[in-house]
Amino acid sequence: MADVAEKVEYEQSHLFRVRHSTAHIMAEAVLRLFPDAKIAIGPPIENGFYYDFDLPRSLTTDDLEQIEEHMRAIVAEAHPFVRQVVDRDKAAELFSDQPYKLEILRDLPPGEEVSTYSVDTFTDLCRGPHVDSTKEIHPKSFKLMSVAGAYWRGDEKRPMLQRIYGTVFENPKELRQHLDWLKEVEKRDHRRIGKELDLFSVHEEAGPGMIYWHPKGGRIRQAVEDYWRAVHRRDGYEILHTPHIGKSWLWETSGHLDFYADGMYPPMEMDKADYYAKPMNCPFHIMIYKTGVRSYRDLPLRWAELGTVYRYEKSGSLHGLLRVRGFTQDDAHIFCTPDQVEAEILEVLRFSLRMWKAFGFTDLKAYLATAPEKSVGSKEMWEQALGSLRKAVEIEGLPYEVDEGGGVFYGPKIDLKIKDALGREWQMSTIQFDFNLPERFGMTFVDSDGKEKRPYMVHRALLGSLERFFGVLIEHYGGAFPVWLAPVQVVTIPVAAAFNDYAKEVEAELREAGFRVESDLSDDRMGAKIRYHQSQKVPYMLILGENEANANAVSIRPRTGEQVNGVPRDEFLAMLRKKVEDKEVL
Repeated sequence: MADVAEKVEYEQSHLFRVRHSTAHIMAEAVLRLFPDAKIAIGPPIENGFYYDFDLPRSLTTDDLEQIEEHMRAIVAEAHPFVRQVVDRDKAAELFSDQPYKLEILRDLPPGEEVSTYSVDTFTDLCRGPHVDSTKEIHPKSFKLMSVAGAYWRGDEKRPMLQRIYGTVFENPKELRQHLDWLKEVEKRDHRRIGKELDLFSVHEEAGPGMIYWHPKGGRIRQAVEDYWRAVHRRDGYEILHTPHIGKSWLWETSGHLDFYADGMYPPMEMDKADYYAKPMNCPFHIMIYKTGVRSYRDLPLRWAELGTVYRYEKSGSLHGLLRVRGFTQDDAHIFCTPDQVEAEILEVLRFSLRMWKAFGFTDLKAYLATAPEKSVGSKEMWEQALGSLRKAVEIEGLPYEVDEGGGVFYGPKIDLKIKDALGREWQMSTIQFDFNLPERFGMTFVDSDGKEKRPYMVHRALLGSLERFFGVLIEHYGGAFPVWLAPVQVVTIPVAAAFNDYAKEVEAELREAGFRVESDLSDDRMGAKIRYHQSQKVPYMLILGENEANANAVSIRPRTGEQVNGVPRDEFLAMLRKKVEDKEVL
């Protein structure tokens, strides 16, 4: 769900009740096929619903079709949804043969009202809300989508259940539109495109969640990193490089071993000491800060690093490039005085917006997260930090929402979320205050009055991680990257072997100018060559024959649009250079 306000609005909508009710209808249909099934939970979710079942066998596609048929029959019978408040003993009796429901019942807080909803022969332990009758659900407005395994209550030590996902809308037209959208999502899946365009892979030899960047993926990564470094230098950042492992005392001091041990790889023992693969870069930047006495005249310090970190994500949560165990953060830390905070935050936000615009993302929203119940740092520090974050967002005219209590214990933050070409929202950039680490590591600077004071520390990640950003970028463009990012920007295609030398001459000129170019000198037919490079989403194909060679020209066939013949080479070179400099899509 896009934001908190939309989530609240959704949960109060008729569509939310339709989805919750359809989940119950599906549960009844499953019980018609499997009378001894054990039922768990079945909530509405964004775009649909699911229900978890403990079943005697694995479900098949044919089973889903049968379940749908029973669901349509239940809907057509126009059964009312009946709510009833019951005492706990009565509820325990009702669900005496349903162990998952009994566990939910036992875990309800004392004094909480217990209610059930019944539709036809099915009764569920449920708070609601639901529609009044199944006749409010159109029999052609829902579809069961898939079955997946799901541990009971998300605990790997508990039973594995079968989760049936479904989608439902107010009418068949909205369902068709959603199914069409899902086809486009599948078409843009970064894992499929990554394989088709030969961008990256994952191999068990390095363990799951570790990415192998192929040559073409590596070219895109290099283009991203080159741009990243250039704009950081331009904005007054220094680039750091730090180790991949650190002694245990470093993570004890930072607090990671207290709060984040489950997300860290096990220690490696060397020289009678425990070393950990770093889950983040910040303690290393602090160690560099502490190598000397810092004066207020030195601040602000803006230090950035493309630092690879390692986090032990559960195997079931890994997902292509979007959720991995080893990834490179585009990390930065700003160390500044209290009176520098406001200007620094504003510049960081502007930097973020410029960065996202360069990559083709213009629909952004900010979420301002305030202090949780327990936090470190003085009230004055929180108020100043929050004020700086809020002011920066408002000056830039960026739409934002306050996430009350959503900050972490060590400081408030701004989260920036972007929307991709399919309207999906992605959490990407974070601007995070930290009142904790400067205190834990005893960081100081000498102020103008000669006294030692604590600097403010701001964590800042713009792209998040290169791996996840790359996955989002692939899906946003469907693999048809902007010219400046395309792994192959131009391919020269001679119409016959007699013009191979001219193709190589054009290639050499473009390569010398700094472009990523290849020549297709294969024996394939011209049509096959063009179709292949279109499938590889190469921005420009240069068709070269006798006319082009005699005129020192090229015929340009873009991946979209009509072929343009007889363009002088210097004109094409100037056009290509401008499109790359301007970060144009094509």
